Amino acid sequence: MRTPEPRRYRRLVAPEGLLAFEVAIGETDLMVMAERDLRAEARLAAREARRQIESHAALHPEFLGARRPLPQPPHTPALVAAMYAGARVAGTGPMAAVAGAIAEHVARALAERSSEVIVENGGDLFAITRAERLIAVVAPGSPLDGRIALALPPGERAVCTSSGTVGHSASGGRADAVVIAAADGALADAVATATGNRVTLPEDVQGAVEWAREHQGVQHVLIICGETLGAWGELELRRIP
Repeated sequence: MRTPEPRRYRRLVAPEGLLAFEVAIGETDLMVMAERDLRAEARLAAREARRQIESHAALHPEFLGARRPLPQPPHTPALVAAMYAGARVAGTGPMAAVAGAIAEHVARALAERSSEVIVENGGDLFAITRAERLIAVVAPGSPLDGRIALALPPGERAVCTSSGTVGHSASGGRADAVVIAAADGALADAVATATGNRVTLPEDVQGAVEWAREHQGVQHVLIICGETLGAWGELELRRIP
């Protein structure tokens, strides 16, 4: 069994000018950064996200355990529909997109009350910002751990991470970190999972980068496996001293 990794990555987002607070409901454990304390609003949005998922799963039990894309039933709630769509692109089951979908849902709900908001959910985040923000990449087991950051320009963007060596997320690979940036949280999360499954050795990194970049909607790919790093996309990488 993999040893749980303390969520030290929550110290590696630069929240200058924002108030950071945590909200936990069931398995959903969020770090939120906003211009003011929006705990109550974040909790309400997280509950609504979970309600959509749990209600849908009660009617469609296969939704929770599928490892492949499923046909989307009619009258699917918006958040759940995003998970189906992300899974279709990545070739995964819909639940591979759950953390990114919830992060985006909560961030968009809070954006009505804060012009800047970052919501992180188990290493998957959605950012709505007016200033550049640096997101450090956590890759325990690699000498590059905490030494590289993605520079997020102002705007809206999901940044989702999968790891085969640390954390609670399921991965069939052994990459220390697979980071996918996209406009859509569910898409970024599902593609990060699928890409991570393709990396078992450092020699797999470049092929996995090429595979991920071919998916429509993917804006940036970063993979770390041991001492090997592969990257493609429009975001700038910064070295952290």
